[in-house]
Amino acid sequence: MSGGQHYYFGSGDHVTMHGGSGNTGIDKRVAPAQEQPQAVQEALRELLTLLQELRAQVPPASAGALDDSLPALRADADVPPQERHRALLAVAGIAATIGSLGVPVVEAVNKVLELIGAK
Repeated sequence: MSGGQHYYFGSGDHVTMHGGSGNTGIDKRVAPAQEQPQAVQEALRELLTLLQELRAQVPPASAGALDDSLPALRADADVPPQERHRALLAVAGIAATIGSLGVPVVEAVNKVLELIGAK
């Protein structure tokens, strides 16, 4: 069995062709994200509510970092799992720095992580 012809494109794509002729492109479409289970959606909505309350209690730089993470935490966000995980860890880190005010956020993040199987 032949290993096929190998091609490298400057864009970083690596392609191996196994036979055929007239091959003229690469399909880079990404399958749509699966809809999150209801429990995950509810936990994310609860987390967003807590983050809105927390945002008023943190310094402007921390509020900006929270804002940067919010799009990946929306229940309907079509983001890669690693991006959502990064956003969860970012907001948990900010919440952990402000003591008891941040405890509900850290707990909510842990709940989401458990529900998505990342903890």
